[in-house]
Amino acid sequence: MSPVDTNPSVKTSLLDNMIGVGDMVLLEPLNEDSFIENLRKRFDHNEIYTYIGSVVISMNPYRSLPIFTPEKVEEYLPGLDEAYRSLRDQDKDQCILITGESGAGKTEASKLVMSYVAAVCGKGQEVNKVKEQLLQSNPVLEAFGNAKTVRNDNSSRFGKYMDIEFDFKGDPLGGVISNYLLEKSRVCKQPRGERNFHIFYQLLSGASGDTLTKLKLDRDFSKYNYLSLDSATVNGLDDAASFRTVRNAMQIVGFMEDEVQLVLELVAAVLKLGNIEFKPESRVNGFDESRVKDKNDLKEMCELLGIEQSVLERAFSYRTVEAKMEKVSTTLNVAQAYYARDALAKNLYSRLFSWLVTRINESIKAQAKTRHKVMGVLDIYGFEIFEDNSFEQFIINYCNEKLQQIFIELTLREEQEEYVREGIEWTNIEYFNNAVICDLIENNQNGILAMLDEECLRPGTVTDDTFLDKLNTICAEHQHFESRLSKNSKFLTDHSLPHSCFRIQHYAGKVLYRVEGFVDKNNDLLYRDLSQAMYKATHSLMRQLFPEGNPAKVNLKRPPTAGFQFKASVGGLMKNLQTKNPNYIRCIKPNDKKAAHIFTDSLVCHQVRYLGLMENVRVRRAGYAFRQPYEPCLERYKMLCKQTWPHWRGPARDGVEVLLTDCSVPAEEFAYGRSKIFIRNPRTLFTLEERRRACLEDLATLIQKIYRGWKCRTHFLLLKKSQVVVAAWYRRYAQQNKYEKIKSATLVMQSFTRGWKARKILRQLKYEKRCKEAVTTIAAYWHGTQVRREYRKFFRANAGKKIYCFIIQRIMQKYFLGLKTTVPSMSPIDNTWSAQPYSFLEGAHTELRRIFHLWRCKKHRGQFTEEKKAVYEEKLEASEIFKDKKALYPSSVSQPFKGDYLEIHKNPKYLKLNSAVEEKVLLADVVNKINRANGKGSPRLFLLTKSNFVLADQKTGQVKASVPLPDLTSVSVSTQSDGFFALKLKEGSASAAKGDFLLSSEHLIEIITKLHRTGTTAADKDQINIDISDEFLVQFKQDKVCVKFIQGGPKNGTSAACKRKNNRLLEVSVPSSP
Repeated sequence: MSPVDTNPSVKTSLLDNMIGVGDMVLLEPLNEDSFIENLRKRFDHNEIYTYIGSVVISMNPYRSLPIFTPEKVEEYLPGLDEAYRSLRDQDKDQCILITGESGAGKTEASKLVMSYVAAVCGKGQEVNKVKEQLLQSNPVLEAFGNAKTVRNDNSSRFGKYMDIEFDFKGDPLGGVISNYLLEKSRVCKQPRGERNFHIFYQLLSGASGDTLTKLKLDRDFSKYNYLSLDSATVNGLDDAASFRTVRNAMQIVGFMEDEVQLVLELVAAVLKLGNIEFKPESRVNGFDESRVKDKNDLKEMCELLGIEQSVLERAFSYRTVEAKMEKVSTTLNVAQAYYARDALAKNLYSRLFSWLVTRINESIKAQAKTRHKVMGVLDIYGFEIFEDNSFEQFIINYCNEKLQQIFIELTLREEQEEYVREGIEWTNIEYFNNAVICDLIENNQNGILAMLDEECLRPGTVTDDTFLDKLNTICAEHQHFESRLSKNSKFLTDHSLPHSCFRIQHYAGKVLYRVEGFVDKNNDLLYRDLSQAMYKATHSLMRQLFPEGNPAKVNLKRPPTAGFQFKASVGGLMKNLQTKNPNYIRCIKPNDKKAAHIFTDSLVCHQVRYLGLMENVRVRRAGYAFRQPYEPCLERYKMLCKQTWPHWRGPARDGVEVLLTDCSVPAEEFAYGRSKIFIRNPRTLFTLEERRRACLEDLATLIQKIYRGWKCRTHFLLLKKSQVVVAAWYRRYAQQNKYEKIKSATLVMQSFTRGWKARKILRQLKYEKRCKEAVTTIAAYWHGTQVRREYRKFFRANAGKKIYCFIIQRIMQKYFLGLKTTVPSMSPIDNTWSAQPYSFLEGAHTELRRIFHLWRCKKHRGQFTEEKKAVYEEKLEASEIFKDKKALYPSSVSQPFKGDYLEIHKNPKYLKLNSAVEEKVLLADVVNKINRANGKGSPRLFLLTKSNFVLADQKTGQVKASVPLPDLTSVSVSTQSDGFFALKLKEGSASAAKGDFLLSSEHLIEIITKLHRTGTTAADKDQINIDISDEFLVQFKQDKVCVKFIQGGPKNGTSAACKRKNNRLLEVSVPSSP
């Protein structure tokens, strides 16, 4: 069914303003030159999509065009929209077959299909997640399955078929991906100018340094034998950015982080495997045995996969063959070792790719078990003709032969079904059937694949030459098979056909295949020793990839060949496609330079021929070239007949019959179907289009005339209405102005009248006021005279005294009221007071200041707690003792008296000392006990209680001396800023046996204050004397020593130093105060 059949608006767009011919079925004249010229014309104007009915011809533009946005897909690819709507509304499974040679844009076309599905489906969190997973599966598969070739920078080196599953609303539920024949030989060897699979370059370029270190890899491509260096970098491809895209896509699809790491480890293992090289080693029996040259790469690979190095090294040197109950171990020479290494690399990568596809299917498959609607998208290798064609090209071209066969069959079947459905007589169409070529390849008895399998399985010596001999014997007479060594004499002198090659005439042209490697690639053998070595790996994914290596499940049956597996896969694919309604996208490559704006006629012509596009057009035109439902046909051409214009009031078919009769179209040029009109010749359609164009011009003139008349009348009526409105507004404006003038004049007259009246009343009121004031004044003067005359004798006697007392009273009242506002703050240290206003108030002013200060001090003291009072009492006592006497005192004022500096009750170190002291500790600190022999100090713990003080060892806590306070007579200190003090004991007491104590401390002020305070409060003890002098005597046992304090210079440092001068003198050098 053509796109015009169900979406007439699209067909209208193809006929209106079209560049060239949008549908090749309407091309006149129809020949190969006009076909190519029409493609060129549309390509030059960025029209890359052309149609043959429902078949889309897509030209690769090699650049981005604005038509690739989701909004433009429906306009430019109506076939996709028709397929989706047919699947959603009519419950018909669809398939979209994308074919063409390498570089024609098949991969991008498949992405466009996926983008379209994502754009037209419904919204919702779950639906969006499914769509995102389906879209993000592409970057993962492209990274592992695509590579740069001489014809395409992103060539798919595997076939992909995806079934997208939908629910009844047309929303995607999931998908299933099938992959076909990954070109795994590319892992080991790439042709000149091509690259290995993208993932190797992406990993080395985009992975972080830590990741590469974990994988034991280096960024330098040249260090890996499996990577070609001549095309390692490709213009327009950012491998580092692509790697980040792939990692993100794997996360979206559902790969766990540890799974991604396992995959990257296997990719790294393949690179390491390619660096393993071998050397021959002669044995006693005369045979050569292979040995690994440099074992570093082998060691790193084994560490990555968790394989014992000796196991893998033996697998590269020996091969074990099992037959029934016997095992035979043979050595491998260097060539066989390299074959085993490459076979392992190819199998490892191929199985990893298959695992990736399976893992993606687990994530994107539909969860619901109800029946689903399915849209299949096939993106498979295009037809390939290279200079050197091998087994891979043979298999790929066989697949394309099968696709061409199903294309012809389904196209003819669809055409025939439409004719039968519409009741139009069907005539058989002659066309080339490539079934004979498919039979040549896949016949179970004499097909090329069957003979290749037979050669691989038969005993004896099997080589590529014996396989070619068999082909020459069996296929010599086949019209599509050519070989120089065959029995067909016409090829004996064909020098374009080498002896080791054979040629097949495919539907796309003749292809020369080099037979070298056919047998080995079809066998696809992996030695069992290597499989078992891989199964022994601790790498969890590796064990899944090589299940046949399990010793408990040894299978002696030979595995199926690569050709047999691919033939079965293609057969299953063909059966699947035949159950669905087909939609075709035929991709064409405009040039071999991968450049925009270049159209090579010969290259395009070759592709048009092998794609069978001309035959496709002839099939469509064999009966009727154009068909359209009656309703859109009548809607498009109804203006050609007066009876149908502007509206037809009957059935659409009757209207079309009246229209064609009125237009005098010959009866043999059209036929009436059940729902469509069929037109045989495109020229008839173009004639109708010409007449329609001319009629549209007349209609346009008529519309212009009517429009101009309507526009002029409308303009006139608007002017008339505007004139009436303007006149009304002007009259209103004039009357408003006149009214405003009258109103203004009236207000002026009223104001003058009111002013005159007000002034008259004002004059009267002023006169009356003056009269009243005059009477009051006269009365006041008269009453004053009377009073003064009556009280004159009293007033003169006491007037001065009363005035003085009144003035003094007012001054005092003002003074006290002023103090209320100028009283200072409640802080005792605030010395401000208001200035004395009058000298006679000096005594009262001073006394009030004193009383106020005493009162606020009392209020301030009332806020103190008992602890705070004790602190202030100690500070006050320290001030009485040391103020203006000791230079160290000013720096101690701001420091609180903490008392227990050692936290003796909390510190477990002093537990023993704490138990030895029974009373409450008032002060605990570290002091230095001065040795009289050398003047040096040793640290001691100083503890003060209510009844005694204790000196103890700082490290052990052992009590060195415990002195009752009654035995302490006095304390001597200097006047300077040092911390030295002497504790003088009562002569004859037990504590004085060893003499007085000379100590130094950072908390001297606090220690002496607490000693003095404790001694003062004790009832049975005399007050301790405090002697402040720069020279005093200290009793050391039987000798008295003079301690003298002197000022030291800057060279003495920042702390006081004690030196012994002689037996009777200790000199303390105190640094000068700054």
